[in-house]
Amino acid sequence: MAVWSSSDAAGSARPSLTSVSSGELQVLRTCNCELAVLPLQQLLLLQPDLFQLQGDTLAVLSPPGRRPAGGFTVVSDGSLHLDGQRHCRLTGYFKRHVELNSHYDYKNYRETILGRPLAFFINVRTKYSSSREKTYALLVNTRHPKIRRQIENGMNNIISSVFGESYKLRFDFQDVIKKFFPLGAHLVQGESLSFSYEFKSDALFDFFYWFGISKSTVSVNGKVLNLSSTNPEKKELLTKYLDKMSEPNLRSNSFSDRKFSIVSRTSVDDVFNHGNMTPLLYWADSPLAVWTVSGVQA
Repeated sequence: MAVWSSSDAAGSARPSLTSVSSGELQVLRTCNCELAVLPLQQLLLLQPDLFQLQGDTLAVLSPPGRRPAGGFTVVSDGSLHLDGQRHCRLTGYFKRHVELNSHYDYKNYRETILGRPLAFFINVRTKYSSSREKTYALLVNTRHPKIRRQIENGMNNIISSVFGESYKLRFDFQDVIKKFFPLGAHLVQGESLSFSYEFKSDALFDFFYWFGISKSTVSVNGKVLNLSSTNPEKKELLTKYLDKMSEPNLRSNSFSDRKFSIVSRTSVDDVFNHGNMTPLLYWADSPLAVWTVSGVQA
């Protein structure tokens, strides 16, 4: 995949891109990667322990060697039109839209979103009128301070503004990915590059929620790393890079009440201070996510 020009015909700035072919991946640490894009077929080849395509089913796996916190959290509606030709259903994914009803739900949701790198699948047409599509994977490194800060701030800011009422928060990556691809490219069902949650409180009157005032969207931005490569010599390097990115993440101490999230207990600068971190534990019994894949052999 080419490294696109830094400016379009209208002269508007495009996000800074790094290509695997530039050699920078040799010295780039995964903690420095904010966002990465590569063809889904390439991701399947490089990460066979995490993704398995069998028939019409794409399984998102959590191998024993990387459990409980290793791998990727795939955010999806549960289906995929692979390269515009093959319809697949997903298993082991995390729902794009979730309703939370308690502080416990909120805490676990926050830990899941920030606990592992996120993955989104998107189909792209090189031209709007073209019928040819290619499926790409967007990898979001929630360990990176810039990405983590945007997600945390979005969650903290809306909590501090609703005063215990219901609210809805949406995170969107469409803008940054649209700028990644060349002019004329079309994102098919671009809404698949977003996720949201609704917190339903027990407030008697939710006027702000009813009138849409407590519904907010955060457009996440960052530097995009282009991991697309057909060079066999790059395969080992890319595999090691993705393995490193999907290692078990570490997080700050958990909190037990929703109100504590207004001010993060740990600075984002401490994200890489492993001495103050504890491994993330996922809530296996929660209906919000199912990590066990049935009917698919690892």
